[in-house]
Amino acid sequence: MSSKQDKIKKMLEMQKKFIELDRARGVSAEEYFTPEDGAELSGYREEYSKLAMDVVDDAHKEKGSHA
Repeated sequence: MSSKQDKIKKMLEMQKKFIELDRARGVSAEEYFTPEDGAELSGYREEYSKLAMDVVDDAHKEKGSHA
């Protein structure tokens, strides 16, 4: 995923799926923070956090405010 907009789009898609899952059956703190391997939320937090930090880094580069 290259552009900042693509990353933001992916994050919004992830949020939408998470909200749908939560509304459909609920999501426990354990399921969110320590999901089992292969579970629907396995890797969710890590992927979302990485995308978010990439977006922040991209924004800094655009503004020239980050080395």
